[in-house]
Amino acid sequence: MSQVPASPAPADDDMHDEPVPMMQQLIDNPFLLLFLGVAMPTVLYIVWGVMEIVGIPIAK
Repeated sequence: MSQVPASPAPADDDMHDEPVPMMQQLIDNPFLLLFLGVAMPTVLYIVWGVMEIVGIPIAK
């Protein structure tokens, strides 16, 4: 009875050769997420406030 050898499983070294995707690096960094979570709303509220001030008509 002849047996066919099973195909070898990929070695652990083969999996580490692939580059880590950009989004995974972003999600894996809690300090960057914290910074973005504070900075983005701050910038948006400042821009919104400036737009509201510019939209106020000038009194005569």
